[in-house]
Amino acid sequence: MAVAFHDVKSAAGLKKLDEYLLSRSYISGYQPSKDDVTVYEALSKPVSSEYVNVSRWFNHIEALLRVSAVFGEGSGVKLDAVATPPAADAKAADDDDDDDMDLFGEETEEEKKAAEERAAAIKASAKKKESGKSSVLMDIKPWDDETDMKKLEEAVRSVQMEGLLWGASKLVPVGYGIKKLQIMLTIVDDLVSVDNLIEEHLTAEPINEHVQSCDIVAFNKI
Repeated sequence: MAVAFHDVKSAAGLKKLDEYLLSRSYISGYQPSKDDVTVYEALSKPVSSEYVNVSRWFNHIEALLRVSAVFGEGSGVKLDAVATPPAADAKAADDDDDDDMDLFGEETEEEKKAAEERAAAIKASAKKKESGKSSVLMDIKPWDDETDMKKLEEAVRSVQMEGLLWGASKLVPVGYGIKKLQIMLTIVDDLVSVDNLIEEHLTAEPINEHVQSCDIVAFNKI
């Protein structure tokens, strides 16, 4: 069954679309479809972060289009634009009467309250929820063969921050009796910068007493 949206570029239209996407990842169904492309093209540009669900959806569809993802057929979508005289634009923007734009039926007070609470929770944690994760393999080299590698690893793992999880490790011979620490870590991309982790923590005092340098061996999106 096709869904219909009324003037998605207006404040009222964006609000309705934002409410619609509150519990949905796509315009129709459970995978990206041509319906998403239709609405994306109708919006034509990123929307204000005030509309957190529309913004999330828009950025996701934009990313899929950049990598030439395959979009399904969808259920069909209708976009009704409102043709208003220029003099009436300001009045239309401030009009709180949504009777002509009620796409989803009348909401009860309980439903409105629940939707507002969900929207507030999503907005508060949107950054975390939208963040991807990456798996990183890192080589950490000591100063010389006299460096205590056990203390070096303890110092490395002592670095703790939100979005950082240390994984398995092993010592790898480099030569001349020197070994390096090879360690896995998982990061939340929006919370942890590997460059900052190295520059501000792993090669800064007091850890630089043990660590000479750090190299990223592999970096993969999860």
